[in-house]
Amino acid sequence: QVQLAESGGGSVQSGGSLRLSCEATRYRAGTYCMAWFRQAPGKERQRVAVLGTDGLANYEDSVRGRFKISGDNRKGTLYLDMNNLTPEDTALYICAAGRIDRWGGSCPPAKRYDYFGQGTQVTVSS
Repeated sequence: QVQLAESGGGSVQSGGSLRLSCEATRYRAGTYCMAWFRQAPGKERQRVAVLGTDGLANYEDSVRGRFKISGDNRKGTLYLDMNNLTPEDTALYICAAGRIDRWGGSCPPAKRYDYFGQGTQVTVSS
């Protein structure tokens, strides 16, 4: 079973930046699509950025242009560079891995990821 461990969260002021990291263990390279989700209090978990095994990235509209996802699928490492943060970005950020073999080699839909980490808290103050 894949295990995911996030780090790098913290508290920043509006307009600040943070870099989140995720390390996967018991991970087979090229088998999983990697993504960052976030969950704010009282809200559903939301996928904000995804990195396919082909290196292509996609973003949720509210973070596009401010967040950048990167990583090495061969090593099971994933990063999220977050810039120009606003209080609306405050949430628990969660690393996720989704098998691609069930989806024709593509990343799974947001609700069909297989493994999630415990998350790292990001708090943005105004």
